[in-house]
Amino acid sequence: MKVMGIVAGRHNGNSEIMVKEALLACQEAGAECTLINLFDYNILPCTGCEGCTMNMGEVAQGKGEYRGCVLKEKDDVDKLITAMQQQDGVIIGCPTYDLMPSSVYTRFAQRFLAYEQAFLLKIGALKEDKHCVAGLIAVGGSCHDWQGLTLETMAASMFTQSIQVVDQYMTTRVGRPGNVLLREDHLKRAHQMGENIIKAIQTPVGEREWLGDPDLGLCPNCHGGLIFKGDVHWDGIQFPFECAVCGAGGDLVKDENGKVKFVLAENGLCRDRNVDKCRDLHLDEIIETRIHFFQNIDQVKEKSGKYRDLKFPAV
Repeated sequence: MKVMGIVAGRHNGNSEIMVKEALLACQEAGAECTLINLFDYNILPCTGCEGCTMNMGEVAQGKGEYRGCVLKEKDDVDKLITAMQQQDGVIIGCPTYDLMPSSVYTRFAQRFLAYEQAFLLKIGALKEDKHCVAGLIAVGGSCHDWQGLTLETMAASMFTQSIQVVDQYMTTRVGRPGNVLLREDHLKRAHQMGENIIKAIQTPVGEREWLGDPDLGLCPNCHGGLIFKGDVHWDGIQFPFECAVCGAGGDLVKDENGKVKFVLAENGLCRDRNVDKCRDLHLDEIIETRIHFFQNIDQVKEKSGKYRDLKFPAV
């Protein structure tokens, strides 16, 4: 068993301590453990060049071969993601800054698209799904109300790597580096997460299930807490409400005790982003959008001059 810890916070800080405690449980179970802190690596931001998805679309249409991210020779991301894709499990610890994960984590995660496993499997550039599992740890100085987007953002970054999140935990009220050392309950929970990761790895893929707090989040599929009013999808499907993380569709209802629940529709998992075959439909959308763009490229060129030549003073 191979388990990687990924830290997106300062050295010896609360995120790193929690991840190390979780890795201890994995090590005790016989796993080969590695640990990386993202601050130790050169991680360039995604430039939005669309080179990866354009290239994937070409390959899907039988044109050429996949070349990967245009930045893969310029920083450490290719090395990190390649190593991550060899793991059976990952445990990620990330501090919260103003509701959201640290910028070093989002910078890293937003480079995942060039390594999107569902797309790579679809075009034949990747031969197998490693079926990796993950445990996610959010860390913050206050309570849930000041960490409301962290776990969901981290979870949303996992599906591009076909990683199944089996556990999540939010560490609260630990504002200073090392503060978590005063919270034995949090350290114990991190150790339990490591045990859950091992349990998931040792469970047949088709039988793996959620091992975290059963009451976490509104979504019964991914346990995310962000549910929004549904919009029409590109292919016409629409649900009354959707999970912002996994894409599950359904409706909000009250049970006999007046408690609000998110109940999935009969076809509510047809867009489950955690499933490769559901997610690779997004590549079809990208291809369709690309074809439409180039069919109307003359209009784009005609209209773009107005904005290309429009100048405003900078700071």
